[in-house]
Amino acid sequence: MEAPIGPGPTGISLTNIKVCVRCGLRYDWRKSPSTLKMTYCGSLCEAGDLGFTLDALLQLKREDVIPAKGAEAEPATV
Repeated sequence: MEAPIGPGPTGISLTNIKVCVRCGLRYDWRKSPSTLKMTYCGSLCEAGDLGFTLDALLQLKREDVIPAKGAEAEPATV
């Protein structure tokens, strides 16, 4: 394509346009709020497809389930 497409003197580069894996929408991956910018058009599609967002996964705090050495486990109450 020789003629620029879209606003501005340079137009829009079609190499930046991707198709969302979940909804099929065409979007500019550089403006996507998703963590997986080149896969999903937004955070809602990311969360809907994966069941979580990578931002939430990175902020997750792990709780220690295994007691430390030397500490006795409390007996289970029945």
